[in-house]
Amino acid sequence: MRDKVKRNVLLNPGPSTTTDTVKYAQVVPDICPREKEFQGIMKPMRDDLVRIVHGDTDEYTAVLFCGSGTICIDVALNSLLDEGKKALVINNGSYSQRAVDVCHYYGMPVIDLKQPLTTQPDLNLIEKTLKENPDIGYVYVTYHETGTGLLNPVREIGALAHKYGKFLVSDTTSAYAMIPINVYEDNIDFCMASAQKGIQAMTGLSFIVGRREIIEQSAHFPKRSYYCNLYMQYDFFEKTGEMHFTPPVQTIYAARQGLKEYFEEGEKAKWERHQRIMKAIRKGIDELGFREALGRDVQSGLVSAICYPDDDNWDFEKVHDYCYKRGFTIYPGKMQGQGTFRLCALGAIDEQDIENFWKAFSEALEYYNIKTPVQYKE
Repeated sequence: MRDKVKRNVLLNPGPSTTTDTVKYAQVVPDICPREKEFQGIMKPMRDDLVRIVHGDTDEYTAVLFCGSGTICIDVALNSLLDEGKKALVINNGSYSQRAVDVCHYYGMPVIDLKQPLTTQPDLNLIEKTLKENPDIGYVYVTYHETGTGLLNPVREIGALAHKYGKFLVSDTTSAYAMIPINVYEDNIDFCMASAQKGIQAMTGLSFIVGRREIIEQSAHFPKRSYYCNLYMQYDFFEKTGEMHFTPPVQTIYAARQGLKEYFEEGEKAKWERHQRIMKAIRKGIDELGFREALGRDVQSGLVSAICYPDDDNWDFEKVHDYCYKRGFTIYPGKMQGQGTFRLCALGAIDEQDIENFWKAFSEALEYYNIKTPVQYKE
């Protein structure tokens, strides 16, 4: 019988807490990934990844890559922009800024449409930009800005993109397999994620779910990368059933187990669990008097960015370390010029884990003489 692995509750935005069954799924006999036995697990996995966002596998497919979620941002942006076209990036957070950075690194023309970090973007401005720039190739938006917890109006942005004959690419890394997504209803042509987030598996495998028709058209688009090219990887999958380059074998077995557990739990029940977790997170925030950087009306319900209190004894690293020694991981924020930390409702956890976390966190505040309820000057 296998021993239980020490369980840590990760409240950072990924990787997330995993089940022991996912961890142990990596312990398999050594196998060459070119064997038919290994190939045989790839197509069902690809189809399952499409099913999660309710896509028809004749119209949508999943293309797998080795790497963290950022590899899919890179792949989608550089592979899907045709000659003479511009990318339109709705930039309202650290992850959409990353998309702009990728475009700049490739020397691709990009409209960097900056929007406030704490409110949803201006749809009228997005439409105006689309009207004034008929050479836009695609619209890119982060579904859920993990640095702040902001939920973008992707469905409405996608409708605008389609109205002007463009397609929508959305980074759904911190929403996929958590917030229910329907690619048709949400007007999404391409979305992406990584295995260590919503399917609660391991870091090292990421994937793009997108329209076959556009992927096949992209065969004739400029080639900006050898390793990070969407069509090349798609074409190799279609012809051989394999990834073009050596895949992370054990990570793929873990992802297969994560997908099995996703469908066993079910989309609705899983989202309800994430909502329970966030409710418990917010209860502790309110009881201790913390402020959030964003109003709850624009939050995803998966991440809370919490403002540092105005207390001379507050030290995030000390509080982090106190909690970490007791099995809880918290994470700093990504709001430049504003001190925040984040608590995330991701992973194989539930509300009892959050109740236990708040006990440890409250002990840390007491240990370091941080006044509660916490204080703010304004």
